[in-house]
Amino acid sequence: MTTKKTIRKRRKATSNAVEILHGRYVAGRPKREAALEEARLNAVIAQQIYDLRTKAGLTQKQLAELVGTSYSVISRLEDADYEGHSLSMLQRISAALHYRVQVRFVPFSVRRKVTA
Repeated sequence: MTTKKTIRKRRKATSNAVEILHGRYVAGRPKREAALEEARLNAVIAQQIYDLRTKAGLTQKQLAELVGTSYSVISRLEDADYEGHSLSMLQRISAALHYRVQVRFVPFSVRRKVTA
């Protein structure tokens, strides 16, 4: 006879710490999943700004002068924890670096694999 306690979905065993932590603290918790996705997006934007700036051989101060802002603004935008990215500022930065901003909308059902 099986009891409710013994009826559990078997999970695939993993030794990947990121997958373990994601399953334990994030998966199935909509607020945490949304916060994680926002943090990932902020980190990606910050990294892209940094990569484009350094590829162009510019300092934060030089990019700031091209954009018409202060170097501290550029520094904040390159910080993965910064949450105040505006589309207009991203467009100004991309134009100064001879790029354009592209925005895509994807359905929530598209799930990314958790990576380290």
